[in-house]
Amino acid sequence: MQSMTFQKSVIWWCLTHRRHHKYSDTDADPHNIHRGFFFAHVGWMLRKKHPEVGLKGRTIDVSDLANDPVLAFQHRYYMWLVLVFCYIIPTVIPWYFWDEAMINAFFVAGNLRVLFTLHVTFLVNSAAHTFGYKPYDRSISPGEVWSLSFLTVGETWHNYHHSFPWDYKTSEYGSYSTNLTAAFIDLMAKIGWAYDLRTASPAVIEGRIGKGGDEALRRRY
Repeated sequence: MQSMTFQKSVIWWCLTHRRHHKYSDTDADPHNIHRGFFFAHVGWMLRKKHPEVGLKGRTIDVSDLANDPVLAFQHRYYMWLVLVFCYIIPTVIPWYFWDEAMINAFFVAGNLRVLFTLHVTFLVNSAAHTFGYKPYDRSISPGEVWSLSFLTVGETWHNYHHSFPWDYKTSEYGSYSTNLTAAFIDLMAKIGWAYDLRTASPAVIEGRIGKGGDEALRRRY
């Protein structure tokens, strides 16, 4: 499923995400919002990386992922997996089962789907670091962008996510209607495919708000 997104391997993705969290909004952040909205959205993949990205990136440990045989397999054969799961299968299914023209299937189920999902994902790096309210930590760029939570299946409760990055829900709220990511992880937990899930306790949340958040905004939303 991750190979279908065409966002590089799980190991590479997590390395970039861990680097983003550890050095958020600095030159070592791969998609530093202080370099502009376009840069944070897509420009960071089009321009040469700041030297700090590579320098500080070497300090990020992903050995836990690299030692996982499934993730190591995906990383090693990533381009072949993308070719099969991101383009060939999505093209063949509508062509074979629904009698769709192969060129239509390729450009819609293949390319248009990838283009749409990539830009939705990029909004987390750009829009969610530009707009939104900050009930948990006013000192950081990420905000809570409720209007985008439906598109990003729960990933734009971003002030919370950066305040409590180890909380798998990425949100304080329990409603699955605005957090399908948490719903999917909970489903995987029920069948034993996800485990050791961590969440922030109410006391921890209240403590973080008291240090630099905005309780009034939290109650409002």
